[in-house]
Amino acid sequence: MAAPSSRSCLQFLLHLAQDNLDFRLPEIKALLALRRKPFLPCENFKEQSPFWCLNGLSEEDVRGVMARSVCAKSVFELWGHGRTHSDLRSSLMNYPREEMSLFMSRDSTYKIDVYTFNKTLLFSDRIKRIDAMDYLPFEGAVSLKNPQHIFTLIEDYGTDPNNIPEDPNYIYFGRWIADGQRELIRSHSVKNRHFIGNTSMDAGLSFIMANHAKVQENDLVFDPFVGTGSLLVACSHFGAYVCGTDIEYNTIHGKGRSSRKNQKWRGPDENIRANLRQYGTEKTYVDVMVSDASKPVWRTGALFDAIVTDPPYGIRESTRRTGSHKDITKPPDAVYTDSHVPVSQAYHLSDIFTDLLNFSAHRLVTGGRLVYWLPVYRPEYCEEMVPSHPCLRLLSNCEQMLSSHTARRLITMEKIKDPEELDSLSHLADPRFSPYQGHNAFREKYFSGLNKRSCKEDAKSDVGGK
Repeated sequence: MAAPSSRSCLQFLLHLAQDNLDFRLPEIKALLALRRKPFLPCENFKEQSPFWCLNGLSEEDVRGVMARSVCAKSVFELWGHGRTHSDLRSSLMNYPREEMSLFMSRDSTYKIDVYTFNKTLLFSDRIKRIDAMDYLPFEGAVSLKNPQHIFTLIEDYGTDPNNIPEDPNYIYFGRWIADGQRELIRSHSVKNRHFIGNTSMDAGLSFIMANHAKVQENDLVFDPFVGTGSLLVACSHFGAYVCGTDIEYNTIHGKGRSSRKNQKWRGPDENIRANLRQYGTEKTYVDVMVSDASKPVWRTGALFDAIVTDPPYGIRESTRRTGSHKDITKPPDAVYTDSHVPVSQAYHLSDIFTDLLNFSAHRLVTGGRLVYWLPVYRPEYCEEMVPSHPCLRLLSNCEQMLSSHTARRLITMEKIKDPEELDSLSHLADPRFSPYQGHNAFREKYFSGLNKRSCKEDAKSDVGGK
C-alpha cells in the first residue's frame, strides 16, 4: 500500500455527532490549526449538516484530527457521492482506478458497511445495496470480522425525524479511515469520577474546551477558577502540564461536605490530584492553590500556553473575592470596629471578565488561547456584550442553552500582542474594553419568571453551570 503522504487531491468526509452543534466547527478548525492546515470545505457546505466534505488534507491530517475530536464520529476517504444511486455510480466510475486498486488488490480483505442517517433499513435492503455495487473492481476476499479495509455506503435522510423522505437526500461512498474520540465522554464521565462537586464540568464539554484551546503535549495550562479540576483532567489527557487556583479552601483541599448521594463528608483522598491519578495523568499535575482570581499571585511575564476556565455565574456558586475595610464605604450608623475585615465581598461578573481578559493578555504566550464560559440572558443578548480586549482576538462564540431564556456561551480568544505594545491612553479609551454591565444581574434574570418546578428542571439541565 502506498504511504498516505504520497497521495494527493484527496477528499474526506467527516461524520459529526448531532449534539453541541455550535461547537463542532471551532473544534475542527482548532485541531486543523494544530497541524497548520486550513479548513477547506467542499461546495454547498452546510454547518448544521452531519456530513462535511473537506479538501486539502492528507490521511495523516485527518487521523490527527480524529485522534482528538469528540464532536466527530468518523472520517472517510470520499470516493464518490451524488443525490441518487445513479449519480453515485457515475461519480465512482470517474474516481481514478489506480487509487482504488491500492485497496482492492487480490491479496487484500475488505467489507462494505451500509449506514443510514435518520432512517433504519431492513437487513435485506442493506444487502441489496451492497450487491448493487458489483461494478466496483474488488478482487480481494470478503472478511466481516477482521478486514484490512472497510468501505461504507452512507445515505443521508436529513435531520427531521418527523419528516423522513422515501429516498435519501444524498449518498456517499468511501473508505473508512478512523473514528473520533466519543468514547472519552463515557470513560471520563463525572458520574464515575473520584472527586466531583456541584459544578464539575461535563466530560464532553471539557474535552471540547481543551480542543478549542489547542492544548497539546508539554503545554502549560492554567485554570483560575479550578473547582474540582474537570478542565485539568481534559487538558492533561492531551499531555499538557496543568495547574489552577480557586478561592474555595475546602474545594482545593478536598475537604467539607461531599456532593455525592448518600455520602456526608469527602474522603481523605478526594482531591484534584486523585482525579488525574484515576486517568493516568498524574505526572502532568503541577499543583493547585487557594488564591483570589481578582488578585493573582503570578508576577512574571507570559507563562501559559492556554487558560481554560469556567468562572462562577452566581447560580450554584457565589461570585466572591477577598476584601478589606478599605474596600467598603461605611454608613454613618455603622457598628463595625476599625479592625473589622470582611471575609469576602461581591465580585461582579463584569469585573470577573475584565480581570480574566487582563490576566490572559499579560500571562498568555503570544498565540496562546483563552477559553471561558460567558453566561447571558438571551432576550437581551447581542454580540457586542462579549467582553473584548485589544490584545486578544475573538475566534469563536458558541451557545449552549441553559433554559428558555438563559444560555452560556463558550468564548475562544487568541493573544495577538503583548500589553506593552499598546498605547496606554488608547487602551483605556477603547470602548470595547468596557464590559457589558448587564452580566451582573444574570442570577436574578436566570430565576426570573420561573416557578419552583421549572427552576429545578433548569438546574438539572445546567450540567456544570456555576
